[in-house]
Amino acid sequence: MTRLYVDATTLVSLGTVNRLALLDAFDGPAVVLPAVVDEGTTEPARRNLDRAIESSLLSVGETPSAAAVTEAQSVLDTTAVDGDVQIIASVLSARDRDEAVGVVSDDRRVRVVSRGVGAEVTGTIGVVVRAVAEGMPASEAKELVRDIDSHGLHMTAELREKAETLIDSAAE
Repeated sequence: MTRLYVDATTLVSLGTVNRLALLDAFDGPAVVLPAVVDEGTTEPARRNLDRAIESSLLSVGETPSAAAVTEAQSVLDTTAVDGDVQIIASVLSARDRDEAVGVVSDDRRVRVVSRGVGAEVTGTIGVVVRAVAEGMPASEAKELVRDIDSHGLHMTAELREKAETLIDSAAE
């Protein structure tokens, strides 16, 4: 089972439209780190995040070790200890233990660094596509993408087209 670290960008996108349950379509547990929880302050995403944690849909992971945080800060060239740092620190720790790990984020820097240190990476659209592969009707997924877009993700026309293409492929 691959542990899946979920970033605030996806939590806000899916939480705003009350669709955090889509994270259950993955094989491993969806984990949100303490600093990421602290970043999820936008309503109604925050309320839905709290509900997802209370229902055990999402588990709150342990704060990474100080050594892993320091390494992640170095990799990200920052002194902050925010959600991005905790996610990268957790990915680095998993790599050191030779464990498979995934990251769900729409933040380009988090995605690039996570992939570079060995994590499987996807984003909010990838979560929707995965839900289609697990049985969500393509028409519902396309409506969901439009809903997410209208509530803050603000996709380019190119990204919406790509999302629809991926949804159609997953539905086949």
